[in-house]
Amino acid sequence: MSDLHTATENVLIDERVRGFPPGNPPLPLAAIGKQGWKPYDGRMALPLISLDRQAFACNVELMMAYVKSHGAEIAPHAKTPMSTALSEALLAAGAWGTTVADIRQAAVLLKAGQRRLILANEIGGTAAARRLAALLADYPDAELYVFVDSTALVDALHSAWQQRADLPPLGLLVEFGAGRAGVRSAAVAEAILYAILAVETPTFQLTGIAAYEGAAATADAEETMLRIDALMAVTADFLPKVRARIGGARPLLVTAGGSVFFDVVVARLSAAVAADPACRLVLRSGAIFFHDHGIYERGLAGLDARGGFRIGGETVSAAAGFRPALRVWAEVLSRPQAQLAICGMGMRDVAMDQGLPRPLALYRNGAYLADLSGAEVFRLNDQHAFVAIADNSDVAVGDVIEYGIPAPALTGMPSSTGSTRTIR
Repeated sequence: MSDLHTATENVLIDERVRGFPPGNPPLPLAAIGKQGWKPYDGRMALPLISLDRQAFACNVELMMAYVKSHGAEIAPHAKTPMSTALSEALLAAGAWGTTVADIRQAAVLLKAGQRRLILANEIGGTAAARRLAALLADYPDAELYVFVDSTALVDALHSAWQQRADLPPLGLLVEFGAGRAGVRSAAVAEAILYAILAVETPTFQLTGIAAYEGAAATADAEETMLRIDALMAVTADFLPKVRARIGGARPLLVTAGGSVFFDVVVARLSAAVAADPACRLVLRSGAIFFHDHGIYERGLAGLDARGGFRIGGETVSAAAGFRPALRVWAEVLSRPQAQLAICGMGMRDVAMDQGLPRPLALYRNGAYLADLSGAEVFRLNDQHAFVAIADNSDVAVGDVIEYGIPAPALTGMPSSTGSTRTIR
């Protein structure tokens, strides 16, 4: 691990990496933070995404305190940053493991030295199972758990594990679902359970139950809670059925909480998990550590409205405690009309299916110029943002605009090697 860290720090970074100043000599990754570059000073190539380390550290401390106070664990989803350095920081802060969305993401973290992973998704069929086996053959000390919601996937994984003797144990998590993948009834879950138990080996075992409540959300808050409650109820009810089938000694995981509704997960599943001494509850929320100016901003307001963020028996304001840690920076390219500015940022840089970036501040010649919260991005195309501004706005070509992002899990972070641009 230390050798890998040293090698990563010595990797040379140049103009091929987003944000690196054109014409600057290549630098080791470890040296970049010492350059004092700022995304608004004219040196860095824009657009880019930056991380506010102080805000990130604050969010980590607050979320870890919440998890600990409820006797749960957390395996933060890595898809938001896909930065091994940030995943390692979360592990150092007390995370139980790390969550990934697919085999490729698992490969990135395994290569970085991380070994306890939840692959929170179904991977496909026979070909995917063979690819997963081929990956894990290089990591005999890996501890990987994967979602299953069909006997077909159980068969595919079992076949791949049966064909090789060089694989680490694989833990199977029966997934309940609503709005996305996952079984829709206890009867189907029982069929999958029986299929797993019929072919178990020391390296191929049932290890628990999974769910993802975020996909149950709708535009109707009341309907959302009804759907999440139903999902949590069927998940909790299935745990004693599993325990009755496998006996009391085997450790089990119950994992959910991969969204802003993690408080509902804790409230609905804690009693069932506490009743099983060999079971642990593992949350998977990852975007919460980065926050945003969009879906998490709205979600935390909803969390506070239901009084769900409790630490040490006291209700705490999540909306006031968590801080947005990510920003997007882009230059003004054109001001073709009095009420319009065109900026160099588009759909290749930020997602738009959960909202549009929010203008926050204007910078000129490397210095803060003005608050820009009254402006609005109303459209993105491939590489341009269309920003509505007031007639008298002092926005000029070459200025830099700082934006808040609408959804951290949908916005690409700087690099999967661990390189992040720190601005505060």
